[in-house]
Amino acid sequence: MKQYAGFITLAVLSLAAAGWAIFGHQARENSPRPVNAPANTPSPAQTSKSPKGSGFDFYVLSLSWSPAFCASDAGRNSRQQCGTNRQYGFVVHGLWPQNDRGYPEFCGKDREERVTESLGRSMFDIMPSMGLIGHQWRKHGSCSGLSQKDYFETTRAAYERVTLPKDIASGASNKTLSTDAIESAFITSNPGMTKQGIAISCEGPKLEEVRICLTKDLSFRACPDVDRQGCRSNTTEIIPIRSSSQE
Repeated sequence: MKQYAGFITLAVLSLAAAGWAIFGHQARENSPRPVNAPANTPSPAQTSKSPKGSGFDFYVLSLSWSPAFCASDAGRNSRQQCGTNRQYGFVVHGLWPQNDRGYPEFCGKDREERVTESLGRSMFDIMPSMGLIGHQWRKHGSCSGLSQKDYFETTRAAYERVTLPKDIASGASNKTLSTDAIESAFITSNPGMTKQGIAISCEGPKLEEVRICLTKDLSFRACPDVDRQGCRSNTTEIIPIRSSSQE
């Protein structure tokens, strides 16, 4: 009988191991997942970041107030941005590589280089014109140290970094505010932004652009040289976004 004892013991251990493997697998499959953490949630290390540019000190994100542009002579010729049914508010004029003194421009070898139609149109929700997109790449993007794709990806990330103050960005009615009030509205909506890191550009009495300084990592930063060039008008008119009834 003893000669079979070893075989019996081995068989019992094998069956126990198989049962544990099946039970353990089922337990793992049936265990609850953490709330808001699906199986394919990437870890922080896997989360992609905007590409980092090189060859300059910081960025200026220029947000154009589209109603003012469309009321200008240049805007009347821009059908993509200002044509029928176009009701844009703040749009991206550009993301400009900047130095503490001055800025680089037209750094590419080909000043006629085009942005592909597919890439350009993917930006139309925030940069609504192929002419604008192409010009911004040739004059500014070519100095970023980034590819076209990475530059426009970074441009979108910069735009999304900024929270637009609703009362101004809605464009619901004509407003007259001081440049200080406009800056304060942006600062209140964006913790970390300071008076030294934002500048308002005017075309006569009308709000033209808001320019915001960002590090290469897209954090807010001061930029005294840019700030000094801002409009200092006591009153700035903010043209409302036209409604469909006005067309």
